[in-house]
Amino acid sequence: MTVESTAARKPRRSAGTKSTAGKRTTASRPANSEPELVQLLTPEGKRVKNAEYDAYVAGITPEELRGLYRDMVLTRRFDAEATSLQRQGELGLWASLLGQEAAQIGSGRATREDDYVFPTYREHGVAWCRGVDPTNLLGMFRGVNNGGWDPNGNNFHLYTIVIGSQALHATGYAMGVAMDGADSAVIAYFGDGASSQGDVSEAFNFAAVYNAPVVFFCQNNQWAISESNEKQTRVPLYQRAQGFGFPGVRVDGNDVLASLAVTRWALERARRGEGPALIEAWTYRMGAHTTSDDPSRYRGDEERVAWEAKDPILRLRRYLEASNHADEGFFAELEAESEALGKRVREAVRAMPDPDHFAIFENVYADGHALVDEERAQFAAYQASFADAEGV
Repeated sequence: MTVESTAARKPRRSAGTKSTAGKRTTASRPANSEPELVQLLTPEGKRVKNAEYDAYVAGITPEELRGLYRDMVLTRRFDAEATSLQRQGELGLWASLLGQEAAQIGSGRATREDDYVFPTYREHGVAWCRGVDPTNLLGMFRGVNNGGWDPNGNNFHLYTIVIGSQALHATGYAMGVAMDGADSAVIAYFGDGASSQGDVSEAFNFAAVYNAPVVFFCQNNQWAISESNEKQTRVPLYQRAQGFGFPGVRVDGNDVLASLAVTRWALERARRGEGPALIEAWTYRMGAHTTSDDPSRYRGDEERVAWEAKDPILRLRRYLEASNHADEGFFAELEAESEALGKRVREAVRAMPDPDHFAIFENVYADGHALVDEERAQFAAYQASFADAEGV
């Protein structure tokens, strides 16, 4: 399998093409070809011009570039610590963002404070950009809180586990924003797998019909758990927007500058009342879908190695060094800050108090319920059995 998704290939079957042995034939690109996408930084860290999107990062300063690099490094360090904590039994589960830092940091830094963000469960980099304390994310995966942050405090909704449903929530919220006459925008994140959910198509339709100021940001990381793109779609995902009547763009999701520029473009047009847009960030999930997954069972090492060469952090570092925008002192200080973050996160997780074991029975029904009362009593007896055992 090539590293390119067949979502960017020609249709596998056209008029006059017959199948062989009951199977569809597949017309594919050469193995070394790349899909067309917006790119401002090459994997080698070289700046390339783009007549349409250069204006959206034209005024970016060396300090801001270092800030983007810092965001990606610290987000990756936090993610690595969370994965380690789960492996050591401190978290129930973790969904890693490894490899997707540029898409998340670039798009996250494109938002304004008054914009509203609807994430899934992997947008740890976006949460970082919105000022959500990383330990709150871990509290949810540890099972000691239900999210841990006030969505309205950061204009960042709680994580959504139901695949694709947040696209409808975002669209409804954006419709309300438009009715209120505000000039802010909404952005909804989801993955390539979620793009196959009906909720997402319904959101596209409502957003288009009501000209809602919402940006749909799809992180196409090539795999919906173990399902590759070729089993999900026959056309590039960004082209789906055409069928609903709004623009779609594919961006190099491992290029933080391009992700920043394209998202700024989409959010600005949404704020001007020009309606929704779809961004497909072409990136790669370097790790497992979650820590309960084993990616070696469905994809080969050669694919991962090919994407490692496009690492988003290394790409920006090369650019910073070549442009003399950062020196060794900056990288050394950031390394120390990174280690300090990992230590703070680990200590905070281990210090988290256990939740009230009986809280699960509260607020199930407004007026109580006999079955819940019975279950609470059974659970109380179960908990008491441990105390009895310790006293023996």
